[in-house]
Amino acid sequence: MANRRDSRIEPSFEGSPRAKSSDGFSVSEEDRVVPANRKSAAKRKSAKAKSRGRGRSGSRRGLFSIFGRLLYWCFVLCIWGGIAVAGIVVYYGAKMPAATTWSIPDRAPNIKIVSVDGQLIANRGMSGGEAVGLHEMSPYIPEAVVAIEDRRFYSHFGIDPIGLSRAMVTNVVGGHFSQGGSTLTQQLAKNLFLTPDRTLERKVQEVLLALWLEHKHSKDQILEMYLNRVYFGSGAYGVEAASRRYFGKSARDVSLSEAALLAGLLKAPSRLSPARDPKAAEERAQLVLAAMRGEGKISEKEYKVALSAPATRAPSYWTGSENYVADTVMEELPDLIGDVRGDIVIDTTVDLTLQKLAEQSIRRLIDESGKKLNVTQGTLVSIDDSGAVRAMVGGYDYSTSQFDRASEARRQPGSAFKPFVYMAALEAGRTPDSVRNDAPIRIGKWTPDNYGGKYYGKVTLATALAKSLNSVAAQLTMEVGPDAVVEAAHRMGIQSDLQSNTSIALGTSEVTPLELTAAYVPFANGGYKPDIHFIQRITTAGGKVLYENNGGGAPRVIKADIVGMMNSMMTGTVEVGTAKKAAFNWPSAGKTGTSQNSRDAWFVGYTANLTTGVWFGNDDGSPMKKVTGGALPAQAWHEFMVAAHEGVPVRPLPGTWKSTPSDTIVPDEIPSADASQPPPTPPAAVGQSAPVAQAPARQARPAQTVDADGFDMPSDGGTTASVGHPVPPGDVGGPKKRRQTSILDILSGG
Repeated sequence: MANRRDSRIEPSFEGSPRAKSSDGFSVSEEDRVVPANRKSAAKRKSAKAKSRGRGRSGSRRGLFSIFGRLLYWCFVLCIWGGIAVAGIVVYYGAKMPAATTWSIPDRAPNIKIVSVDGQLIANRGMSGGEAVGLHEMSPYIPEAVVAIEDRRFYSHFGIDPIGLSRAMVTNVVGGHFSQGGSTLTQQLAKNLFLTPDRTLERKVQEVLLALWLEHKHSKDQILEMYLNRVYFGSGAYGVEAASRRYFGKSARDVSLSEAALLAGLLKAPSRLSPARDPKAAEERAQLVLAAMRGEGKISEKEYKVALSAPATRAPSYWTGSENYVADTVMEELPDLIGDVRGDIVIDTTVDLTLQKLAEQSIRRLIDESGKKLNVTQGTLVSIDDSGAVRAMVGGYDYSTSQFDRASEARRQPGSAFKPFVYMAALEAGRTPDSVRNDAPIRIGKWTPDNYGGKYYGKVTLATALAKSLNSVAAQLTMEVGPDAVVEAAHRMGIQSDLQSNTSIALGTSEVTPLELTAAYVPFANGGYKPDIHFIQRITTAGGKVLYENNGGGAPRVIKADIVGMMNSMMTGTVEVGTAKKAAFNWPSAGKTGTSQNSRDAWFVGYTANLTTGVWFGNDDGSPMKKVTGGALPAQAWHEFMVAAHEGVPVRPLPGTWKSTPSDTIVPDEIPSADASQPPPTPPAAVGQSAPVAQAPARQARPAQTVDADGFDMPSDGGTTASVGHPVPPGDVGGPKKRRQTSILDILSGG
């Protein structure tokens, strides 16, 4: 045992008394799996010495450690933020159709309306103007838009990180949303595909679409699409519509100052519109000019010249009477070609030169005499023998009132309706030489007076029409019957409902200026009723014909001999009657008209070339101050027709008829009816139980007749001041071609 104990080999540790064995085997500190808890004294001393050496750099190392951790966590957050953004993009992108199905939607169709000689009348449709190529429009327009809206447009990829970052900082600092940071490509994407809602989904979709646009189209193509579709305020979409809206010119002809104004509108089109706030529009335009100068787009000289340009003040709405024509054309369009699916061109029958002449005449007369005579509105319609409307003015100023009085306002025509009464009488066998007694007359409770209270006694129908004698027109209506007059008017072209009563003789049923003028056309063309039209042809932008008016056959509505007699009688209106102010060096005829208390004043006249109707009055129906058809309407007609016939070979009116000399009576040589020798008392069927000859005679009004158009309507009491006058015989002589019928025959049922 002792020998075995002595022979054991015990491990020993270096440095300990028993560290060494007899065989030299030992285990050091480094050989331990788990180091000792205590260091040797020497090592502790060495560590203390080193720690004193690192004391000064410890604080710096701590700061670097904090900064490093901050960078680390920022990096982590960016990674997670990127993942979140990617998730949002994927989520909202998945809700969109597949990119392979994306395509640029068609631009809203433009309807280009042009005059008979190809001049632009108006653009209609959602866009309000045709598309203009980037190379066609004024170069100042794209330069101005890029300078103020997206100066890095040609360098970014559809999204501008710099601009977006700047906008975010500005919005955060300002505490409210003031800048969007959207590029022109993003704005186009929004206009083409999206709603204006400010939501995260719409913004994500806008970015995706912008990237797609940049991939599919060039920068110039994107800018061209943007300029032709963006809203410029006041109902104008695209630069062409805006240029015509604000400057009355094409985008091809826009100046530098005008281009700056257009570019400035894009920030707030409605608020900055020069039609609403010219000063604000001008201030914004100056900022655009400064941006263009800063970008080197214009020189210092160009900048100063543009700054000196006066502010543009645009009318509150589209201006020019040709817009009344454009509105009428748009109303007729669906019936001709149905829905408009692409750009089209409408060739109208309107002569823009005549249209401007008509507008100038109406406006000048109202400007000069409107306040004095209490006149605020006027219309003019001119139609050629084929039924083509050559000019139509629907009111004093389209920009202040778009209501078309020419085609929509129904007013009493007064004596301008009498030609249909005389036409019915001629068709019943009378002639212009037939004689009637012009004297005060009572029909039931109605007593139609001549204007001014002047009567001529025995007169021919030709004289009665030229002088516009109300009593004779009423007698003729009783002779032929109101139904015959209504039928004749409708046959000629009147479309409005007409009241079949005796007062229709004096134009108490309301009509529009357009239909009344159209109803005179058969007198001018020999008795034919053409189709009244504004549209001659409709084509696509590529020239394909969609519709064409080929005229067709116009039916005859008056016999040739009746046309000759009517033209002979109505020539007297211009030569010696109530429309002498209308006469010019062309064979012409027509009829004046004045409704009760001068609420409406008319003159409808014609040559073998044109039929033109003029109306003056007030929208509220208030009376004018003694304005008659032979005054302002005849003057406007004269001015227009003189200009319209300049250089046109003279043509006689259609039809021939000569008066029989032995039957002709000169009215100026015939005294007025003598109340002391009244004609026979009419039967009680007229409406009075006692003989009217016993009533006191009415005092005549002062003989101040300048026009015999006016008439008196029955009062609520049933009679007027002229009730005491006896009813004259319906017919006191004159040749007749057919059966002889008197007013007594009508009243007695014979």
